[in-house]
Amino acid sequence: MRIRDLGVIDDAVVELAPGFTAVTGETGAGKTMVVTSLGLLLGGRADPGLVRNGSERAVVEGRLQLPPGSPVAARAVEAGAELDDGALLISRTVSAEGRSRAHVGGRSVPVGLLAELGEDLVAVHGQTDQQRLLRPARQRGALDRYAGGSVAEPLTRYREVYRRLREVSSTLEELTTRARERAQEADLLRFGLDEVAAAEPVAGEDEGLSAEAERLGHADALSSAATLAHAALAGDPADPEALDAGTLLAQSRRALDAVRHHDERLAALADRLNEVGYLLADVAGDLAGYADDLDADPVRLAAVEDRRAVLSQLLRKYGGPENSLAEVIAWAEAGSARLSELDGDDERIDELGARETALRGELAELAAEVSAARQAAAGRFAAAVSAELAELAMPHARVTFAISQVDDLSGIEIEGRTVAYGPHGVDEVEVLLAPHPGAQPRPIAKGASGGELSRVMLAVEVVFAGADPVPTYLFDEVDAGVGGKAAVEIGRRLAKLAESAQVVVVTHLPQVAAFADRHLVVEKTNDGTVTRSGVKVLTDEERVRELSRMLAGLEDSELGRAHAEELLAAARTPRHR
Repeated sequence: MRIRDLGVIDDAVVELAPGFTAVTGETGAGKTMVVTSLGLLLGGRADPGLVRNGSERAVVEGRLQLPPGSPVAARAVEAGAELDDGALLISRTVSAEGRSRAHVGGRSVPVGLLAELGEDLVAVHGQTDQQRLLRPARQRGALDRYAGGSVAEPLTRYREVYRRLREVSSTLEELTTRARERAQEADLLRFGLDEVAAAEPVAGEDEGLSAEAERLGHADALSSAATLAHAALAGDPADPEALDAGTLLAQSRRALDAVRHHDERLAALADRLNEVGYLLADVAGDLAGYADDLDADPVRLAAVEDRRAVLSQLLRKYGGPENSLAEVIAWAEAGSARLSELDGDDERIDELGARETALRGELAELAAEVSAARQAAAGRFAAAVSAELAELAMPHARVTFAISQVDDLSGIEIEGRTVAYGPHGVDEVEVLLAPHPGAQPRPIAKGASGGELSRVMLAVEVVFAGADPVPTYLFDEVDAGVGGKAAVEIGRRLAKLAESAQVVVVTHLPQVAAFADRHLVVEKTNDGTVTRSGVKVLTDEERVRELSRMLAGLEDSELGRAHAEELLAAARTPRHR
């Protein structure tokens, strides 16, 4: 991590080791700026007062090595970031005017994304910043991981049943809430289908009726025209003297037949007149038949118009773009299928209701199994953390888990109570602390002072070591108010935690710093006008001098150096770790 123009730090590079890194330095040298820098990288509040006097902005840059398949890497890539050989580069800039900018993997991102990534990257424990395990949801998740298979197996089955119950309940709710709309739709469909069924339309029927109505409506005119046309072609019986087309045609044929043998061309014309004669006779006969068959029938005309009116009403209500009876018939077929579906919903509601009841019962059994496993794991956890606290100068502190359920009439029934449920079960989980005998257990955020809280969280993290996926822990002032043997125990437990995670500790106790795998010191220099700090990685000899300063206040005191060397040797002895 590189820090520029933040507080008293001018320009410094903080090289953190994979194991346990201790950060020490004189009071006022800027140790807190290391914690502040990491907080800025994790989306913490940007205070323009942090910008070094005379600078326009403060900049913190960090390089995070992420394991393959890390959800943090996936989320960063989703936001547009690019990884650098498996590492993620994060930067945060704070201007003296208060503006703040964040970059992840070379891409400008909202500061909120840094906080989101930080949730799974670093657990911060300090007197003013206890981020992660103070939230009940995180505490429940940590307890479940601590419990292992005893909770994971029934919880996996519970979540599958919970998913199925949600699907059934959602479908049932949709059908139930839409019952009124479905009933109205069914009534409209029944009315329409009854109307179509009563009319019994036939495709194309309306076109035939239209032609029939046209003919019946003009029967007199049609009969008169046919009679006149027949008389013109075949003669009028009432006037035998009148010439007609048939008589004139016969005269023409006789005239040609008399001379046709003299000219083939004229003979052909005579043949064509013969054909015309046959056609004329056929048309005259058809006209006579048409006139005889045609009859003005007012009763039939009224029936046709009534039928057309019925069909017209069906077309207006149920016809489609082409306004045809075929579309009306198609609508009736689709409506009948939809009505069957709607009528079947009542049976489906009954079936879904029975399935929902069965799933609720199954879910309640699994929830009770998960709760029992959590209770058992909570007892083991509480005993282990209380034992850790006894070694951290809190001998009378007791940690317990409050595992409770919330009454909810719409929930599931467990042991005679109807309680709320969710994807994680029915339990509300919270870690409580009673710091001394007679004290009422309270949530750990309220039951301990700042220094005590850091020690409580250290004890919790040590017990949870390996069960929680967060790869880095930062402790600030975890040793506040302790010394002597208790300080040694804090250092030992931090070293133990560092076996499974990266641990960074800002400390003023040499007993804690001696257990570190890497020791950083924040140094302050003053040229008479400007005060600045830098961060330095100490060699073994420099560690002895720094521990001697922390022990005796004198870097070169022989007694202090001897004590520091003894402390380092003891911390490196496996049995002390």
